[in-house]
Amino acid sequence: MFTESIQPRFSETDALGHINNTVLPIWFEGCRDPIFKFFTSNLDPAQWRLILAKFSVEFLAELFYGEPVIINTGVSRIGNSSFEVTQQAVQQGRVCATGVVVLVHYDFTQKRSAPITPDIAEQLRLHLWSTAEGQSAEAAK
Repeated sequence: MFTESIQPRFSETDALGHINNTVLPIWFEGCRDPIFKFFTSNLDPAQWRLILAKFSVEFLAELFYGEPVIINTGVSRIGNSSFEVTQQAVQQGRVCATGVVVLVHYDFTQKRSAPITPDIAEQLRLHLWSTAEGQSAEAAK
């Protein structure tokens, strides 16, 4: 699992005084960079090999300006050409949002999915979201 700390910016708040719901997908995407690097080590868009097939965000509690947010990122499923990433946004020890994305290893020249290579699959396996982590997320709901 990867962990990154984000310091919310004032501009990310909304009229209700908490972090706007449109911000979470952006934070989650930024925290997937370590996984993106398994496929494109230099993050060069001209060499990009992933597409986003699906994403969802579940909001469990408000997030606020002034306190850091910890984003936990792990791989929750590995398929032949696609894989799933699960993420959590945690503030003051509370899971405030979860996200799940499905990413597809993609050949842009052929315009189709491509099998995940064994070496990349092994890198992904090193970051599998453990059952214990998932249970602690469920318990925090």
